[in-house]
Amino acid sequence: MGSALRAVLFDLDGTLLDTAPDFAAVLNSMLQRHGRDTLPFAAIRQTVSNGARALVKLGFDLDDGDPEFATLLQELLEQYQQHLSEDTRLFDGMPQLLSLLEARKLAWGIVTNKPALYTDAILRDLQLAQRCATAICPDHVARRKPHAEPIHAACAAIGCDPADAIYIGDHRRDIEAGINAGMPTIAAGYGYVSADDPPESWGADQVAASVGQLESFIRERMGIEL
Repeated sequence: MGSALRAVLFDLDGTLLDTAPDFAAVLNSMLQRHGRDTLPFAAIRQTVSNGARALVKLGFDLDDGDPEFATLLQELLEQYQQHLSEDTRLFDGMPQLLSLLEARKLAWGIVTNKPALYTDAILRDLQLAQRCATAICPDHVARRKPHAEPIHAACAAIGCDPADAIYIGDHRRDIEAGINAGMPTIAAGYGYVSADDPPESWGADQVAASVGQLESFIRERMGIEL
């Protein structure tokens, strides 16, 4: 990671934002309505980055070919849309990191597999929409992560070369997307990481165990003394 840094791109769920509390509340409420046992927060947390379909599979022990699956998925998405930002927050330390980037006139943006319907609403609710240079969702591209297209779209929106940015994510597909785009990557080891897929195995340039360590890595890249 040797070139001048011009932008920092984040995955959303489990990297920039701690969205798991709202997902857990919605899924467990839904399980109760269907007469099922609720799930431990830890089990839901490590599944969030795999998306709503994975949460339905986890909660109801169904595969997506089951006749009930589509109805349950729609119910989960409708409920989630009503509770998007109740307990969702920037991860601890992330407000300071974003302020640092902004103070140094570095653009920061989002590349997520979360649909724009939910992404845009959360960014508005958390007053991040005007601060974020770009938010690329599956709606904006033909191919989602791990394809490089969303990363390239974000770079085009910001006006930077992939080599002059960093992509940070808490899932293997995030790191693969960054690598496929020719962008340096940092694995967010503090995020919603599955126990059976350790971030050290993803091929990222660095693994951040905390947002504080992530900031240290970025400061090093920016040439700021720690």
